[in-house]
Amino acid sequence: MGIFEKLSALEEEHRRLEAELSRPDVASDPAEFRRISRRYAELGEVMEAFQAYKKVLSELEGAKEMLSDPELGELAQSEVEALESKREALEARLKKLLLPRDPSDDRNAIVEIRAGTGGEEAALFARDLFEMYRRYAERLGYRLEVMDSHPTDLGGFSKIAFRLEGPGAYGVFKYESGVHRVQRVPETETQGRIHTSTATVAVLPEAEPEDLEIKPDEIRIDVMRASGPGGQGVNTTDSAVRVVHLPTGIIVTCQDSRSQIKNRERALTILRSRLLEMKRAEEEKKLREARLAQIGTGERSEKIRTYNFPQSRVTDHRIHYTTRNLEAVLSGELEALHAALREAEQERMLAVMAEGA
Repeated sequence: MGIFEKLSALEEEHRRLEAELSRPDVASDPAEFRRISRRYAELGEVMEAFQAYKKVLSELEGAKEMLSDPELGELAQSEVEALESKREALEARLKKLLLPRDPSDDRNAIVEIRAGTGGEEAALFARDLFEMYRRYAERLGYRLEVMDSHPTDLGGFSKIAFRLEGPGAYGVFKYESGVHRVQRVPETETQGRIHTSTATVAVLPEAEPEDLEIKPDEIRIDVMRASGPGGQGVNTTDSAVRVVHLPTGIIVTCQDSRSQIKNRERALTILRSRLLEMKRAEEEKKLREARLAQIGTGERSEKIRTYNFPQSRVTDHRIHYTTRNLEAVLSGELEALHAALREAEQERMLAVMAEGA
């Protein structure tokens, strides 16, 4: 099937989904409505590019018909060349838009940042990463909700987990999964020596209740009193919640809300998302030989990026991308970096497809 035929089929699907969204039985089924809405939104960008492509093809056909005109032939030739260039650019864009997508890309995201090697400096770096993501989320119009945090005495975080709500949040932030490394003179350093510290970021697609069932006999829920730096009580009620998933041993704690019920909901959301990611990882492992090569987006052990303060440099090691504007990156200006990561992933996928053709 050629590209035009594929796009025509998707156009028909887009129309069908639009009609389904207005049906009362779909509107009354939240899970089905979400599923259809996601697919409809996913096809929106493709349809926009397809409409532009069809317009260019129509204009190109008209310009070619004028080539034989003695008076307008030269002008028509110039127009044909310009339209051919537009057509090629739109075809290249459409090929990328038609690449297989991760169905989880449109979900909300759960992000967990943990201090790695480097003691208190690593915790301060974890705080800096959180602030970077908070500002980036604000730029994109996403809603950020802190679900659990464990602050340290100097204002860092040994661990912080938060939820990002907005269209395509997981698809945007998934590139942040991995080990982040910082090279700088720590606030705790008195002799001006540069230290290297790390923090680990895990980005999970938010799981929904219908994605998987957590049976009551598979979990143990403990309640306790929340605590802050140095063991100081954050509140005087048993509002902190710890959920243990007995089959896997996964432990999730939440203490940021003063409501035990709210902390329980947050803990179960994180647990469900971790279990969904484990399920996805197992399925991907089975299909790895058949899958297209991708840029690393989820290996916690993978060192993905270095933030070098003395050189004001940020380097993403996966695509050898470097910028000398460290301050802007830490201020949440991640658009250019993420665009480069997406472009590299798409180019790699296209190359693999070409080899297999």
